[in-house]
Amino acid sequence: MCLGIPGQIVAITDPTRMMAMADVSGVKREVSYAPVLTGDPDDLIGQYALIHVGFAMAIIDEDEAAKTLEALRGLGEAQETLEAMAEGAKALEETK
Repeated sequence: MCLGIPGQIVAITDPTRMMAMADVSGVKREVSYAPVLTGDPDDLIGQYALIHVGFAMAIIDEDEAAKTLEALRGLGEAQETLEAMAEGAKALEETK
């Protein structure tokens, strides 16, 4: 399964290589904007994109970015709960 994480493009870092700096939940990383470029690269600054393995794969609006981040946080919480349940079940088995 492929997972795109929303990030905001904050700067064009290397126009020759088509690279930009994206802020992904407070973590900045360089990504390729080649898949989403339709005009002037500077027009991408401030836009939100789904980031996957170092590529901006699709431009999304700010509301969609916020909803996606919230859903991802929820999945993380669900995973933590499942892990805690598994640890609890393992501890019960060890006491038998």
